[in-house]
Amino acid sequence: MSLIVSRIIIAVFFIGLAHAEVSRIEITGHSPFAAGKVFGAVGAYERLEGRMYFETDPRNVANERISDLQRAPRNASGRVESWADFFLLKPIDATKGNGVLLYDVNNRGNMLALWTFNDGERTNDPKSESHAGHGFLMKHGFSVLWCGWNGEVQADDTRRLLCGLPVATECGRTITGRAHLEISTTEKVFSRAFSWSPWGIGAAFPSVSLDNADATLTMRPQRDAEGIEIPHSEWAFGRMEDGKFIPDATHVYVKAGLRPGWLYDLVYTAKEPRVTGLGLTALRDCAAFFRHGAAKENPLAGAVQKACVFGISQSGRVIHHFLHEGLNTDEQGRAVFDGALIHVAGSGKGMFNHRFRMSTEFGTQHEGHLSGSEFFPLAPLPQTDPITGASGDSLARSRKSGHTPRLLFTQSSTEYWSRAASLLHTDVEGKSDLTLPDDVRVYLVAGAQHLGKSDGTTGICQQPRNTLDDRGPVLRAMLLHLVDWVKHGKTPPPSRYPRMEDHTLVSFDAWKAQFPKIPGCQLPTQAYQPPRLDFGPRFHSEGIADIIPPKVGKPFRTLLPAVNADGNETSGIVLPEVAVPRGTYTGWNLRSPQAGAETMLSSLDGMFLPFAKTKAEREKTGDPRLSLEERYPTREAYLARLKKAAEKLQEEGFLLEEDVARIIERASAQ
Repeated sequence: MSLIVSRIIIAVFFIGLAHAEVSRIEITGHSPFAAGKVFGAVGAYERLEGRMYFETDPRNVANERISDLQRAPRNASGRVESWADFFLLKPIDATKGNGVLLYDVNNRGNMLALWTFNDGERTNDPKSESHAGHGFLMKHGFSVLWCGWNGEVQADDTRRLLCGLPVATECGRTITGRAHLEISTTEKVFSRAFSWSPWGIGAAFPSVSLDNADATLTMRPQRDAEGIEIPHSEWAFGRMEDGKFIPDATHVYVKAGLRPGWLYDLVYTAKEPRVTGLGLTALRDCAAFFRHGAAKENPLAGAVQKACVFGISQSGRVIHHFLHEGLNTDEQGRAVFDGALIHVAGSGKGMFNHRFRMSTEFGTQHEGHLSGSEFFPLAPLPQTDPITGASGDSLARSRKSGHTPRLLFTQSSTEYWSRAASLLHTDVEGKSDLTLPDDVRVYLVAGAQHLGKSDGTTGICQQPRNTLDDRGPVLRAMLLHLVDWVKHGKTPPPSRYPRMEDHTLVSFDAWKAQFPKIPGCQLPTQAYQPPRLDFGPRFHSEGIADIIPPKVGKPFRTLLPAVNADGNETSGIVLPEVAVPRGTYTGWNLRSPQAGAETMLSSLDGMFLPFAKTKAEREKTGDPRLSLEERYPTREAYLARLKKAAEKLQEEGFLLEEDVARIIERASAQ
């Protein structure tokens, strides 16, 4: 994988190879950020971008978990070469910062930190005041770093961060192997890329041949239905473009078209596996360089006391997996990250260090059951699976190294419905609560959906999507807690999540009995129950699947947050809009008939169902939930209760004063 750099290289730093994780840096851009805006006492910021070149030592114990590393080509020094784009925002005078490097794990090449913490316009080329938003990260003095880690990401006009990873070979010969992909769409199409998402098309592993004779394609309406094999004459490796069929070893074409909502399982022989795990070492070594690098090459030298890592969704799973592999120690034996903020990752890790597996894939209630994103051990403490007899701790390798960062897991309600979040703090059979270690916190944001506030339209769902604004307000408070924890030892608020012991974490059947019978609202049939998968004996030790598709065993048992008579969750961080509600907020929403599979959950969407305005209106429709006029006699009474709930959360440490003001201002304007 390569990219021709069209921008002018304005500086090149050469780094000595005594410890050569980073062998060379090319700076392709160096300019003021946000038109030179001054962010309080920290001052103005600057942006640096370019490319880092890595040399990874296959003999170093820090790299022993990287699958296929021994099969990667080596240079004259016996090291394996790779590269990654990077982007750094820092105070012009780095010593005026807060001493914390914040590494944002990009999501499929996309930067999310400014969008999240600053409420800035989302971009992969942050430069303007609109990208800076209200400047939260800058005002608090963070240096913010990104780099490419995902070898699947391909260049496009959004300037996604790229990573160049070598291809593994066996004694110089091309490696091939069986691969499985699940393909599903929300509209009728005649072809689809092997690895497609709204974030972009991933560089999938190509079929060894355009002849589909040794491949199979089956279809089914949902995972527990019997698969229907599509005859070889009715499909092909290829894509439709401008009404024409074009052979393509990374796309599948179906003559009759792919049915919306149906699951298509492709099993084929793939070739040319990337050494995927080198993306994780790129992440590690880029952050380690800016944290520890010497003054001659490092623009942050002497200005970084602590480093924290942040990730949303896939990026959060990357962090959990990174720690599971024990990669928070660099080749020189130094700790990389002191703290981690993992948002909406559920209990998942992922296919980030496996041969012929795609990192974009993940499991939900309807899709991705065979992806393997949820695998034992699931929780960050020792436990045993009574079904398989396996024992483990998702952080065992990090703990052995002595470099386990302090961890904050934040979840929305969606993760309990679609991402098996309860398995982070219960046993795998859903029979008992676990006692989390002192260096881990878990928080549920009650009633929130996966990526935060939507515009309230239905999208591919049956009901209007969730409008609760949770992501920025909660994560701003959490980030400052994490900084206090790693810098000063000040512990954050106690974990706040649903538990079996107080009946706030319940089975699906118990939840179904609790949820109100809201007119026109169909209920789910079940939440995501990730299956135990058997990919063969080498999968977890070497990252190689010998059983494709995997054998499916008994699922892990997940549980759900309990709800009150309004259908709103009662545990976790209950934001003012949920504590003093104007409707029902959920982390789940059913797919629309047009999107197919209408009895199943839309993978990452919640919903908002407003209360009736008057008692007469709700009685006419049969809505059991009290109306707005029955709850709040006046506008002033509503706002007073909302303000009290917001200030209580501020006292408890879950909201900042500035976000309390925003919440009250927004409610007043409604």
